[in-house]
Amino acid sequence: MLEDPANLEAWKALFSNPEFWKLASIPFVAAVVGWVTNWVAIKLTFRPLEFVGIRPIFGWQGIIPAKARKMAEIFVDSTMYRLGTLPELFARMEPEVVSDHITRVMDGRLRGFTDEIMFLEAPTLWRATPTVVKHRIYARVRETMPQLVDQLMEELTQNVEEVIDFKEMIAGQLERDKELLNRLFLEAGEKEFKFLIRSGLYFGFPFGLLQLGVWIFHREVWVLPVFGLLVGWATNWIAINLIFRPLHPVTIGRHRIQGLFLQRQKEVAAAWCRLVTSEIVTVQRFSDQMLRGPRSELAHRLIREHIRPVVDEVIGVIKPVARLTLGADALQRIEASAAEKAVEVSADPFDDWAFNEDRARLVERLLRERMESMPPDEFQDLLRPCFQEDELKLILVGAALGFAAGLAQLIFVFGGL
Repeated sequence: MLEDPANLEAWKALFSNPEFWKLASIPFVAAVVGWVTNWVAIKLTFRPLEFVGIRPIFGWQGIIPAKARKMAEIFVDSTMYRLGTLPELFARMEPEVVSDHITRVMDGRLRGFTDEIMFLEAPTLWRATPTVVKHRIYARVRETMPQLVDQLMEELTQNVEEVIDFKEMIAGQLERDKELLNRLFLEAGEKEFKFLIRSGLYFGFPFGLLQLGVWIFHREVWVLPVFGLLVGWATNWIAINLIFRPLHPVTIGRHRIQGLFLQRQKEVAAAWCRLVTSEIVTVQRFSDQMLRGPRSELAHRLIREHIRPVVDEVIGVIKPVARLTLGADALQRIEASAAEKAVEVSADPFDDWAFNEDRARLVERLLRERMESMPPDEFQDLLRPCFQEDELKLILVGAALGFAAGLAQLIFVFGGL
């Protein structure tokens, strides 16, 4: 018993022995090594966003940012295409509501746009035009605008896959915005990444006890470095497999076991779909892709075709005078200016946070419903590519750091036996 003086002396001798503390440090160092290697592995996956160092060898760029284009395309192919097609998502935003919004926003600006075009191309004529005639022109433009926008939106909806390169819209944005690409993985797997880091402690300590047993009986120089390597490798490997395996639920007694990430399917769907519909698949992104994307010429042509009848009606009010004072070329320039102005201001109605938010909620519900019902083998693809892309590299980094820690322990704690 501890009260026995002999036992007390033995305990005092043990705790005062430096060798005891050296040995006791082994499992704790293993736990710290496991934690640090996993933490470093996660950081190296996402940071830095750009290459730091001397290319091509001496330096590092986060694994995800370094392969931004590839990872973005994997995201589109493995996830977005499974959740909804471009026509489905566009239709979900209710193009008729979008048309009404455009009409409301543009209604108060039509008079200014008309004046701007006419003063630009026919300033003398426009100054000489009676006010009553100008008001007739303003009124006619306002009357025809809703029908024009409805017809244009209907035609764009029917040709949406011709005017929007869906894959380029998403992949291009993520390639340019590496921080957003990182967030897709980090927000989806926030709890899993935290578990991966903590697991270094959970699994490192038991490995350290095994390491201690081997070291007591075999004090070879290779033991600490090699076990450090094993700790760094094994903690990463075990944690990654616990995140995604088993793929389907397995019942053992009263316990239901499944990969940690797969257990959180509904929770992940809620957070992830919110991010996607607020920053990636938005009505503003769609409009920007239509007007400025690689297939924008078709959208521009449709806008010009639909604006031409309105311009003809406006010019028709003053056409007899216009022909005499300006000539046919000037009338064509007015028509061209009106068409270009229409293209120029087409994106303005979508610079409206509240409207974008309202449309985003509709798409979010669709994506969320489909994501929640995805089978596990498809759902895991939301996060799995983050690890699969360079899983071996991450594990090797952990192993190398573990080896270095074991070597340092051998040299600085045990005197480099």
